[in-house]
Amino acid sequence: MSTLKGRTGAGAPAQTRGKTTVADGVVAKIVGMAAREVPGIHNLGGGVARAFGAVRDRVPGGSGGVTQGVKVEVGQRQAAVDLDIVVEYGVAIVDVAGDVRSNVINAVERMTGLEVVEVNIAVGDVRLPDEEESEPDEDRVR
Repeated sequence: MSTLKGRTGAGAPAQTRGKTTVADGVVAKIVGMAAREVPGIHNLGGGVARAFGAVRDRVPGGSGGVTQGVKVEVGQRQAAVDLDIVVEYGVAIVDVAGDVRSNVINAVERMTGLEVVEVNIAVGDVRLPDEEESEPDEDRVR
């Protein structure tokens, strides 16, 4: 969790009096949304992680969704990000990874004021044009 401190005292502007705390989960959601905005990204998370995440999303109170495939470390002033991505077949992976890094860094820094020190990307799968999304069996988990 990050705490952003402002100036205090009677002479300080009102918006800087006090502190703002940004939870790790908030940063993870920003990262997940920013990564998904990039053309060529099919999904986040690897094959097994995606299937597990789909089951977890169906369980009441399950976490997953936008933060699936996202891991963040948030300090007082900095954040580091690890992402597992699935790209569309035919895209230049190096270019897509660069675009994801740029979009994630810009979104996190703009929205939180934290400095993003690194965005590590692991490409876990390529989505082929004729592949269908594998959904977990509806009857297995209730």
